[in-house]
Amino acid sequence: MVEKKRTGRNPKASREERQLVEEALNRAADKEKRLANWVPKTETGRLVRNQEITSLDMVLDRGLAIMEPEIVDTLVPELEVKMVDFKKTARVRMAGRQFAFRVAMLIGDKTSFVGLGVSKDRERWPAVRKATRDAKLNLFRVRKGCGSWECMCGTNHSVPVKITGKSGSVRVTLIPAPKGTGLVAGENIKDVLRFAGVKDTWCKTRGSTGTKLNFVLATIDALNRVTRMRISEDLRSKGEK
Repeated sequence: MVEKKRTGRNPKASREERQLVEEALNRAADKEKRLANWVPKTETGRLVRNQEITSLDMVLDRGLAIMEPEIVDTLVPELEVKMVDFKKTARVRMAGRQFAFRVAMLIGDKTSFVGLGVSKDRERWPAVRKATRDAKLNLFRVRKGCGSWECMCGTNHSVPVKITGKSGSVRVTLIPAPKGTGLVAGENIKDVLRFAGVKDTWCKTRGSTGTKLNFVLATIDALNRVTRMRISEDLRSKGEK
């Protein structure tokens, strides 16, 4: 007799999926409730609350500091969040080992803004919430362009110049690539570039790239450097639109 294989869904997987959906719904409800009861504590928050500032570009153009995560939730509600690193750490004390969780959360709108937050806590979900909050406070606008001599189309699909970021022993170099190349990089770097809205680039790395957190931090540093870099009007007219 031939046994028939069960084709039903895995109950454990279904239970985990339901938990993820419930957590997402709870986060959305908590976010709406928090924004409804939000009382701004900073001048930037009051301007956003009074709708005198209606976009995150206005905040950054004026050089205002983002010190409340509700500012980002109000101005950029379509942000995507991803956990890029999760590690359980231990500290030896007189009473024994004290465990904690270190979490790195990446956020971005896949168009212009990206941010990374790293936080620790004795419990997992408080660490995730703290890291997400820090990522919103660290959000910055990424300068994009077309710095490849093979393309020079003038659209914002790559980085405008070759730039290197570092964190610890890791060095990440982003090189402009022509349109259609895609992201020629490691998976950890691809996540950061996708969240920043970069579509085509080559990447070169050095150092202990097995350290995931430093790998991601070096990529964030490279994007931050290219954003703060002064670019001449001639190069900007050729590589940016």
